[in-house]
Amino acid sequence: MEKENLTEEQMIVRDYLARQRTTLANDRTLLSYIRTSLYFLVSGTALMEVNVLSHISDLGYLAFALSIGLIFLGFFNYFKVKKKLKKGNYIKM
Repeated sequence: MEKENLTEEQMIVRDYLARQRTTLANDRTLLSYIRTSLYFLVSGTALMEVNVLSHISDLGYLAFALSIGLIFLGFFNYFKVKKKLKKGNYIKM
């Protein structure tokens, strides 16, 4: 457990690279949340433009809500993991 709180100068190369991979994975996860949120935003816009079926526009509003929820969830998760990485206790995530 004490090994986790080492500074970057004290870590061996394997541990340093593992921390860098975890940081990059966190960035990729945030981008995935953003991409999924944009998909819901686009599909919500398309569903709201369908004038033939009136009940379909309700699904558009749901897609907008999911889009906003996913963006907030993605940023919340990103900063939570980033904070844990900065503290050095990334094994207990």
